[in-house]
Amino acid sequence: MIRSLACPTRGSHTRHVLAPVRIRPAPVALAVIAGLLAAATLLVGVLERTLGIHNADAVYLLAVVAAAVVYGTVAAIGTAVASFLLYDFFFVEPTLTLSVADRTAWLDLALLLGVGAIVGQLAATQRNRAEAAERRERESRALYEVARALARRPEPEDGIAEVVPTLAAAAGMRSLWVGIGRAPDQERTVAATGPDECAVPRLHCLLRSGSTGPADWVALHARFRSEDASRAADTTTYRVVIEAEGEPCGSIWGVRESSAGAPDDGQTRILSLAADQVGRAIERKRLTERAAAAEIARRSEAIKSALLDSVSHDLRTPLASIRAAAGNLMDADLALTPEDEREAAGTIDREAERLNELVTNLLDMSRIEAGELVAHPEPFSLDDVVRGSVARRRQRLSPRRVVVDLDPALPAVLVDGLFTEQVLANLLDNVAQHTPATTTVRIHDAPPAAPRMVRLVVEDDGPGVPPEALERLFDKFYRVRRSGDGSRGGTGVGLAVARGLVEAMGGHITARRSASGGLAFEIDLPADAHPR
Repeated sequence: MIRSLACPTRGSHTRHVLAPVRIRPAPVALAVIAGLLAAATLLVGVLERTLGIHNADAVYLLAVVAAAVVYGTVAAIGTAVASFLLYDFFFVEPTLTLSVADRTAWLDLALLLGVGAIVGQLAATQRNRAEAAERRERESRALYEVARALARRPEPEDGIAEVVPTLAAAAGMRSLWVGIGRAPDQERTVAATGPDECAVPRLHCLLRSGSTGPADWVALHARFRSEDASRAADTTTYRVVIEAEGEPCGSIWGVRESSAGAPDDGQTRILSLAADQVGRAIERKRLTERAAAAEIARRSEAIKSALLDSVSHDLRTPLASIRAAAGNLMDADLALTPEDEREAAGTIDREAERLNELVTNLLDMSRIEAGELVAHPEPFSLDDVVRGSVARRRQRLSPRRVVVDLDPALPAVLVDGLFTEQVLANLLDNVAQHTPATTTVRIHDAPPAAPRMVRLVVEDDGPGVPPEALERLFDKFYRVRRSGDGSRGGTGVGLAVARGLVEAMGGHITARRSASGGLAFEIDLPADAHPR
């Protein structure tokens, strides 16, 4: 990229503003106009001298109109003057001179000149309007392509890469590239139509006086190695600064043949507006990143608050029970019977187990979110896994009735034994926490939703949950508040952990209202494809 270069600011005393390049009439244009005049002269001669039609000078208007349409106003006026002189020279007495013997002929000549000039100018004006409309259409199409590409791409660099060829063609550049960076020597090229042509002895920067003000190309001077200068002597580089949030953030660079002159007003406008579009895309990306960072911070803070709110009470309750039971055992003034001691020890064991389960769920939740949870599937009999889990939770579920009704012909499931045990434990703990003592829990199989899967259903006839809560039951820290839940409403991570463990094993879990009005969980687990 070009080193140590920058655009001058407004008010600089060293800038040189490039004037628009005027294209001189080409020899081809003169030859075409001469041919038109010659054809018109021959036709007038045929009409007046062969067919006897007087004052056929209006034929020259055809040549004037043709010259105006093809080459513009200057060519039209020149053709009108030439028509005046040719008609006077060849057809007005005395012929072959520019003298006029009959004064009434002056009127015809004056009308020919005046009408020719007016008709030519009108035709040229229409031509210029048509060309201007075509230019505006091309500009609009190019700018539309730029805006569409930048708007539909989430990353500005992808959109820039898509529009660089279109922009180079619309701006008349031999090559064009876009660099992103705070300064030219810090820019990183993100898209280009070809290799960066950074060894250029001629550099011009677009000086803009505002988003709606005029823009001028300002010549800059830079030091280059002599071999670089000789290699690029026939080209000129043009730079348009890209700004985002009022600060330079990159440049659009273009290389153009020096003989072509500076970009015209339309090409300059395209480059300027394209730079604005790119700057807005970069600014939009920055604002999106800031908004995302703010949202992440907000959610992190909300999660921390929810975690403290959910866990603090559930940690304190078993700790308080453990301390109370341990205090009774250590109090020398209390005459405890062996039965009292066993009861206190049982309380300590149960509450310690509850603490262990709480910490396990929190650790599993963090592993699930970090993507570090890896299952080690092995074939298991679903009946054995379910009955073992129910037996270990029998005391927690008591006095609730638990019915296990599984088809003996069910295929083995290919699961992680520890994960499956934890899933069932969390579901049964959810029943123990949120259903009355008279609840009946039924664990049975059901037809799976997909082949090579086994469906396990855990349902109860408890109070259930509101319909709007079903979609959120597996959300982290979500709890359905009910009157009568008491102090143990749960942390809101058990079901979230259950879903993470099931999905880690390649399964799926959903919740629905049970046929008896309670809550039902449907777990689809992969079946063993190669039963032993």
